[in-house]
Amino acid sequence: MADFTHLLRAKNFDELVGQEHLSAKSAPLRMLCEKFALGHSFFYGPAGTGKTSIAHIIAKVMELPFYECNATSLKIDQLRKIFEQYKNTLQKPLIFIDEVHRLAKNQQEVLLPVMENNSVLVIGASTENPFFSLTSAIRSRSMLFELKNISNESLAKLLDRAIKYASLELDEDAREYLIVSSGGDARAMLKLLEFASNLDTTITLMILKSLRPNALQTGSSESGVHYDLISALIKSIRGSDENAAIYYLARLIEGGESADFIARRLVILASEDVGNANPQALTLTTSCLTSISKIGYPEARIILAQAVIYLCASPKSNSSYLAINAALKAVKDGVLLNIPKSITQQNEGYLYPHDFGGYVKQQYLGEDLRFVELKNIGYEEKMLKWLQSLHH
Repeated sequence: MADFTHLLRAKNFDELVGQEHLSAKSAPLRMLCEKFALGHSFFYGPAGTGKTSIAHIIAKVMELPFYECNATSLKIDQLRKIFEQYKNTLQKPLIFIDEVHRLAKNQQEVLLPVMENNSVLVIGASTENPFFSLTSAIRSRSMLFELKNISNESLAKLLDRAIKYASLELDEDAREYLIVSSGGDARAMLKLLEFASNLDTTITLMILKSLRPNALQTGSSESGVHYDLISALIKSIRGSDENAAIYYLARLIEGGESADFIARRLVILASEDVGNANPQALTLTTSCLTSISKIGYPEARIILAQAVIYLCASPKSNSSYLAINAALKAVKDGVLLNIPKSITQQNEGYLYPHDFGGYVKQQYLGEDLRFVELKNIGYEEKMLKWLQSLHH
């Protein structure tokens, strides 16, 4: 069985698809390589976007021996043997480490001296931003490059190359499905084509869907995507875009996110962003949280969708969020007022509001401080007018 991913791997920067900001003739990365001046570098981005291919290209352009490792199985003795082999030579090797964010601290410490004296070139790759897991000493000696999902246009170019190479035939529906369902992952597209080609040289949509029934997406368990998706959901609800919010909810669900986590974030949003503009939002989202804990997927998706749409359609106010933050800041800044004796346990001079029809003016705060700024939005407008009628 032909390995399309290996056989069609870009052999130079011009063949690399989808990462023009790194591969173009004017791109800093390419210029540094061609000047033999590239330093230790780390690449991060989604799976199947060319990180390993770029490492191979760098080794070829800079004429360096290539050693490929994976941080999950890398042994320190393995590194030391490579260092020793090139210890007294004029040539330095390129050590490529995949899953570099998983490097243990002792592995990083072994790399540090050779990175410092530049006796090797260290290239790392990860689907996560590795700078959060690398020591400051490693970070200060390295450059960071981000790769993006490959566009459908670039995937189409790579697909045409693969079809020509393997002498395959595709109908239009199959071609579109190969590109669109791969989610910007070139390796996933080539693997699906590879498996399909072992069934028939004429690739149909039916064959492809029998091998991959659903479109790929990046799982939300990957930390960067996890936070990006939940952030997109929250911001879409805050912006009252119900269609965007439902889409990101679907991405989270399909990515394996727990219903409990999503529901908890909706409860927080109900207070932070809807607040008293619609007090029922907190009740509904709390009910959502309770319900999904009893029910679970797949039915929990409906309950979450109801809550998301309700929040999108609710008037928004962050006055409670702003008020408590302002009050906390005042306390932290040393604004510590004496409590008027009338409202302490002594009750000295306390006026019981119910004896005066529900409200009576008296001092509750030692100074005239203002933290709460209610807005003319939804139910909060009624609250504002009622308080104004009492205080004026």
